[in-house]
Amino acid sequence: MNYRIGLLAAALAFSAQAMAQTKWDLPSAYPATNLHTENLTQFAADVDKATAGKLKIVVHANASLFKAPEIKRAVQGGQAQAGEILMVNFENDNPLFGLDGVPFLATGYGDAMKLYKAQKPALDKLLASQNLKLLYAVAWPPQGIFANKQINSGADMKGLKWRAYSPATAKIADLVGAQPVTVQQAELAQAMATGVIDSYMSSGSTGYDSKTYEHIKNFYDTQAWLPKNAVIVNAKAFDALDKPTQDALMQAAAAAETRGWKSSEEKTAWYLQQLAGKGMNIVKPTPQLMADMKKVGDVMLADWLKKAGPDGQAVVDAYKK
Repeated sequence: MNYRIGLLAAALAFSAQAMAQTKWDLPSAYPATNLHTENLTQFAADVDKATAGKLKIVVHANASLFKAPEIKRAVQGGQAQAGEILMVNFENDNPLFGLDGVPFLATGYGDAMKLYKAQKPALDKLLASQNLKLLYAVAWPPQGIFANKQINSGADMKGLKWRAYSPATAKIADLVGAQPVTVQQAELAQAMATGVIDSYMSSGSTGYDSKTYEHIKNFYDTQAWLPKNAVIVNAKAFDALDKPTQDALMQAAAAAETRGWKSSEEKTAWYLQQLAGKGMNIVKPTPQLMADMKKVGDVMLADWLKKAGPDGQAVVDAYKK
């Protein structure tokens, strides 16, 4: 009899444990080997370990669950409990998301972190109003121009079939006279192979992941901006966790943020070495090209400040202190 009671107690305990376990889906738009996805995978493993399996986060890489533009809405609506977004993709939703896509506002990792710190209080408030919470954010390597054509000035960019993945990259195309074509990263290789695009602006990381060297031979290292990926969670899903699980999640997120920034900076030179090894020319931009792109950045910052109003001005002022 005691044996049966023991079995029953064990079964009930196991059942309670199973019921207590929470599983989250976390869609990402990038390949499993991308620096952000590798960081996400480590983050999920850290959460699993820190919570003794109470919270399991399943990372869905390479836009396999939702495409890049769909992820934020999926998390807001609870179709996925968490997700990774490229913030500049959502500038039309709110200008604050687009600030780190303004060319030449923040051009190195130190400035990019300073911009993030200036942006974060407003970002937390904005996300809270959208039933979202920021877990952490990590910058991409600095952005340059991929093109087969020789580009010595902004005028040389006229007529390029230019991949636009955000409002900011579409705006750059408009300002230099290129033709913007909306292409997300998961479709980038095909768009180059079929001639839909012949140029784009992104990081060495994207160039490497998408095998851009098979189609485009020049990378102009303009280091124009460092956009950030943000890992967000549905606020209700977060609030449903018990306090120890919330604390463990936020500690793992803080570690992922520190690790991610370090990895991004360390891998910047490595990505460019890999591209060069695959036959790509890594080109130092001419002073004229840099001057022309800086003018593009000045126009875009002025436009951004008009859209963002006093709140946006306050963030930029905090950054420039």
